[in-house]
Amino acid sequence: MVFAVPCLLALFAAMILMRGLAAAQGTVLYWGSSGNEVSSVQQRLSQWGYYKGPVDGVYGYETFRAVQNFQRNNGLPQDGVVGRATREALGLSSPDNAPAVSRGAVTDRGDTTLLARVIEGEAADESLQGKIAVGAVILNRTKSAAFPRTISGVIFQDHAFESISNGQAYRPLTQQSIQAAQMALSGYDPTGGALFFWNPYKPVSSWIWSRNIVTQIGNHVFAR
Repeated sequence: MVFAVPCLLALFAAMILMRGLAAAQGTVLYWGSSGNEVSSVQQRLSQWGYYKGPVDGVYGYETFRAVQNFQRNNGLPQDGVVGRATREALGLSSPDNAPAVSRGAVTDRGDTTLLARVIEGEAADESLQGKIAVGAVILNRTKSAAFPRTISGVIFQDHAFESISNGQAYRPLTQQSIQAAQMALSGYDPTGGALFFWNPYKPVSSWIWSRNIVTQIGNHVFAR
């Protein structure tokens, strides 16, 4: 019991520190929080393979550790607190900021980061133009009745993007991918409205070749 006391004191001190961070940074989520926002964080972390527990809206030890692991892999302070930077990296809107709606999709800073991650994962070796094109395809899908209406909905649609499945979207972001996401969100579309892209030099489904090819930029073919 003597050895347990310092551990408990350290735990309580950590919880007090997290509450202090909440007061300093505005609305944040931390160990002890509960509600729909916590459920959203748990669901996103579960989608990305960080969280294995129940999506119950209770910020406990498993959620805390999952957040820390996510922060570690994304170059964020490993405090286990979901503040502004961690929210943005998760692609979740902050409740303090009403999201702006443009081109049928949410375009807050969190979605900019999320879009940039898929651009990085799918087109890391492409030119700026090629990166913007990939971002434009995602945004074009949000305007199509055949796809979800939000950026996150399009990106996390089952089997939509290989970089989500294989984890390439979660590697460190480059400034060029962020720039490409911002330019795509501003309305620049070098694909002319494409809804699909693929690398013709890699094995792909024969179905994709039935689409109407619009252009090729770098190593990607773009089609409607």
